[in-house]
Amino acid sequence: MVQGFKDFIMRGNVVDLAVGVVIGAAFTGVVTGFTNGFIKPLIQLMGGGSGLDAGKFKVRDVEFDYATFLNSLITFLITAAVLYFFVVLPLNMLAERRRRGEEPPPKAPAEDIVLLTQIRDALVSSSSQTRGYGDTPGRHQQEPPR
Repeated sequence: MVQGFKDFIMRGNVVDLAVGVVIGAAFTGVVTGFTNGFIKPLIQLMGGGSGLDAGKFKVRDVEFDYATFLNSLITFLITAAVLYFFVVLPLNMLAERRRRGEEPPPKAPAEDIVLLTQIRDALVSSSSQTRGYGDTPGRHQQEPPR
């Protein structure tokens, strides 16, 4: 039972979901601060009000705060757009590549690895040129008569 839970938690989509939730929560705070600090005052100014009644209207002494609603709507749209374009869309593209069997190309090896590979290949080719056919390394054989 514990192994099944561990397998469930370690699935890629569960980890991606957890990362998305954490990033979304942090980003929502930033967007909320932006909209409360800049967008809501602009809505209140465009509403023609100033002071405490800006962005509100009254019907029979009941106050309707449309600026707060519009601010929340803009906060939601900005957060949803950023999460879609920076989290969901790239993950969907990667999942589609995996389904088609296309993995991203591997990174080129570092320069020291390339150099060591060239040295190894040079040693192997020089070693095979000095030995005769069928020679095994470490054994001394007599040369055939001429």
